[in-house]
Amino acid sequence: MIDLSVRSKARVWLGTLAGTLLCIGAALFVDSFNFPNLSPAALRRAITVDILLPTVLAGPLLFLLLGKVRQLAIAHQELAVLASTDSLTGLLNRGAFTMLVESWFGPVNGAGATRQGTLLIVDADHFKSINDRFGHQIGDAALKRVAASIKGALRPTDLVGRIGGEEFGVFLPGASRAQGVEVGERIRTLVQSLPLPSTGGTRLTVSVGGVSFRQCASYDDLFKAADRCLYEAKNAGRDRVCVMDYIGKSAAA
Repeated sequence: MIDLSVRSKARVWLGTLAGTLLCIGAALFVDSFNFPNLSPAALRRAITVDILLPTVLAGPLLFLLLGKVRQLAIAHQELAVLASTDSLTGLLNRGAFTMLVESWFGPVNGAGATRQGTLLIVDADHFKSINDRFGHQIGDAALKRVAASIKGALRPTDLVGRIGGEEFGVFLPGASRAQGVEVGERIRTLVQSLPLPSTGGTRLTVSVGGVSFRQCASYDDLFKAADRCLYEAKNAGRDRVCVMDYIGKSAAA
């Protein structure tokens, strides 16, 4: 945001300078038809007026107008960020995460190409009991811990979003099933590595379900398959990772 603000401010100054020079050029061009009929002193006065008048009038006006446009652009960007961000964790919200993953699939499906990737669902185990025992403030801290752990386990090109109360989506473009399992285990280990604050050493765990694909697929189908894998991980005792290969509209180990 800072870099963008600096760049936009520079564009305001450059736009003001370019606009002012354009106005000066226009004024000189219009008056140039009278220049041959002027004495040297009158010519100097005319040129001075043609330079100073646009500088004094057009310069500040252009700076004001471009500054307002810059403010509107920054405000629009901030609103876009707020609209796509989960307020508690700072991750993408469900709508933004879904839209970005679907946009990745769009050109792949349209071109008939096949690119691999893995979709993971990370769910906090027994999260209701954390809220019930320690209160929602600790529960919020637990969710932030999960979000930070997930971000710490990912590459810059990966996507992560909060897609439910204690549920997070992770999209790993280009990742194989083995890599998906590795990322899931890394997330699981990071989450449980530190106890929650003010809980007497209570440690949070997560279950991870995922599906790896090598064919064109819809986000909804992959999400359903990953959700089934998450159920398997929960049913097997929680605090574990279950990632399967996507085959059509089903998943197989």
